[in-house]
Amino acid sequence: MTGGITIGVDLGGTKIEIAALKLDARLHASGPHPAGPSASASSTSSASTAVPDVVARRRIPTHRERGYDAVLEETATLIESFAAELGLDLRHTPLGVGMPGSITRAGLIKNANTVCLNGRPFRTDLEARLRRPTAFDNDANCFALAEAFLGAAAPYRDGVVFGVIMGTGVGGGLVLHGRPWPGPQGIAGEWGHHGVYADRGAPCYCGQRGCLEQYISGPAVEADYAQRAGTARHLDEIAARRDHDPHAQAALDTFLDAYGRGLANLIDILDPSAVVLGGGVSQLDLLYDEGRARVARYVFNDELSTPILRNALGDSAGVIGAALLGAAKADACSSPPSSRDPSPR
Repeated sequence: MTGGITIGVDLGGTKIEIAALKLDARLHASGPHPAGPSASASSTSSASTAVPDVVARRRIPTHRERGYDAVLEETATLIESFAAELGLDLRHTPLGVGMPGSITRAGLIKNANTVCLNGRPFRTDLEARLRRPTAFDNDANCFALAEAFLGAAAPYRDGVVFGVIMGTGVGGGLVLHGRPWPGPQGIAGEWGHHGVYADRGAPCYCGQRGCLEQYISGPAVEADYAQRAGTARHLDEIAARRDHDPHAQAALDTFLDAYGRGLANLIDILDPSAVVLGGGVSQLDLLYDEGRARVARYVFNDELSTPILRNALGDSAGVIGAALLGAAKADACSSPPSSRDPSPR
């Protein structure tokens, strides 16, 4: 991995974050060493804990209500102005972008919770606007990559690390033996769109019913509470009112049950070395005790031994992962390698 400056962009549902990082050269020396699916924390204890030096950072709101063209232009302008302020030549500075949803083989965005992006060639349009190629990946894959190389899941990165995003939307990313694994269709890890209550499920913007995202995203919990109580409250407030507000208790019980079922299904299928939680909802303490107990209730095993980890990089994990992808694309070395992208360059 290059020791120079790289730019990462995290295009989220509520904010666009950009950061310039100077990556520690030790990342190159401690690159991925595939250890097979049985890798454990003890076999990978030498995983790098090198921390990237954040040279600069900026956030702006995602004005998704203004539509696709506005989001595209605001993203491009942010990148250009940010690079100019730092005196960077954007033509030669590694650049990675993480964004919601997946990119189809035709280059179109699919299943982004920023719905104005769906069906549009955002990567192609941004590259044309910036007049340069760019490394792109799902924001959850960026999160998983950052936490597997520099965060809470570093001891497990030679095994199977699943990174969970629970925020405005719900997604996931998979790091397999030190490598991001989006799958041949670019949809690996999209656990937010598998059905947990298909028979009585709430409709989802993806066209299905009962998707997990409709129960464990921040807006979903807030909407459930508002419907029960007749008044709107933020997720943190709902959690704080649980002991004396029956509506909060009911909404959070629905949330925990869906979370337990969803994550148990994922663990049954992947049996990952570790799961790391990210996104605003992951800050709820109850996920790490009561939530774990719900997962254990539904998992296909006598006991739940899978580590379920609180993220170490905070809400900047996505932008750090995007920067790692940008550096990997620009560098001949493979630590960490960029995802296999199913869509044409």
